[in-house]
Amino acid sequence: MYLNSGYLNNSHIDFKDKSRPLIVGSCGTYRLYAHPKLPTLRPRGRLDFQIIYVCAGAAHFHFDHAENDTVVTAGNIVVYRPKEFQKYEYYADDKTEVYWVHFTGGNVKNILRSYGISDDMRVFYVGTSLEYERIFKRMITELQRCQADYEEMLTMLLRHLLILIHRQLTKQHVLKNEYLDSEMDLAAQYFNDNYNTDIRVEDYAASRSMSVSWFIRNFKAYTGSTPLQYLVSIRIANAQALLETTTYTVTEIGRIVGYDNPLYFSRIFHKQNGVSPSEYRKRVLRNDS
Repeated sequence: MYLNSGYLNNSHIDFKDKSRPLIVGSCGTYRLYAHPKLPTLRPRGRLDFQIIYVCAGAAHFHFDHAENDTVVTAGNIVVYRPKEFQKYEYYADDKTEVYWVHFTGGNVKNILRSYGISDDMRVFYVGTSLEYERIFKRMITELQRCQADYEEMLTMLLRHLLILIHRQLTKQHVLKNEYLDSEMDLAAQYFNDNYNTDIRVEDYAASRSMSVSWFIRNFKAYTGSTPLQYLVSIRIANAQALLETTTYTVTEIGRIVGYDNPLYFSRIFHKQNGVSPSEYRKRVLRNDS
């Protein structure tokens, strides 16, 4: 096992200090390659905050209860808040390598929020990067050497780490939004182009490798209506145009916009407009005369 760590004022005792917005108390790294297991158990947690970065292998975390077992793989960060139950293990078989930093301060919650780490975030992916490791190593060195202004340097280094984390979280959010927008725009265009055919929402979702519930939820967030509501609105809008500008019968118009059953078409049309297709046409003709 490889261990390298540094502690503020060489004290291993965790502490709470609100005299400054952000204070780094300790930082270190563990790397298991021979020692079979490294367990940690803090039933009452600690007084400070902790970030654990899994840079290689995997680690086992038991959030909230000892019976829970969550495997956290490389590229993920774990955040512990003050007084949270802590139980986790590193195993040599998993080739675990982690970096950790403990910190406190009078404005930690708001600082974390400002960098995209909300109060309910416990495990999140940031990817693997040598830049993260370099920052952790710099903090360890600063704690060990205690050079001039090292406490301020520690705060700057931790903020540097948080900035990199925020950039990664923002990038992931943007990519996710771009993907969602692209998929939902594609779906809306497909419905517009094929509204008069027998479109099944389940089949479309499956064709795009999406679950039906996920597709419906995100389509509604994008367009303001469910896929079925969107289809109905297109069909009825086109039916209105045909009623206003052509002499096709109501039955023919129903078929044109995708309804083979004229009674069902009339019922849907009435629900959307408050009048039947025939009455709608009569009103248009009266207004034009």
